[in-house]
Amino acid sequence: MNAAAKISLATAWLDGCSGCHMSLLDLDERLIELAERADLVYSPIVDTKHLPASVDVGILEGAVSTEADLEKARLFRQRCNYLVSLGDCAVTGNVPSMRNPFSLAEVMDRAFIENVQAQPQYPTEGVPALLPVVKPVHHVVRVDLFVPGCPPAADTIWYVLSELLAGRTPDPARVTHFGA
Repeated sequence: MNAAAKISLATAWLDGCSGCHMSLLDLDERLIELAERADLVYSPIVDTKHLPASVDVGILEGAVSTEADLEKARLFRQRCNYLVSLGDCAVTGNVPSMRNPFSLAEVMDRAFIENVQAQPQYPTEGVPALLPVVKPVHHVVRVDLFVPGCPPAADTIWYVLSELLAGRTPDPARVTHFGA
């Protein structure tokens, strides 16, 4: 990446709690500096509907647990020159992968029949199809950088973004670890 040019940045969350995006927002006043150095072209925190055809840096939070997650991860890999796996869910599968020991039928029964008091039924519209197992992002697409943490602290995200903006490859192990 050219350290002098303004880069394009895209973010998305897959299956997770959105805590990594909350940490991104915790950059507070550093968001102004980020906006001066990068164009946020796609993200759940902005009003953009389509991922551009070419993006400098893509950041994915969350695990891949649905067909929609898989499609989004593949689209990000296809369109992003550099892909960051942000947070323990994206890096390891973390909490979303706790369903992996169970069959999809068991998961669906527990979520939509056993734990429902009014009108227990399986959803038929608006719910993406579950994959048989939840996977971390790098199990379905190539990832360029792994940033662990649950969620990573705003300072960690700032370090990673600052290094990328400066044209350097960050070493997240200097500032974070799993669960931090």
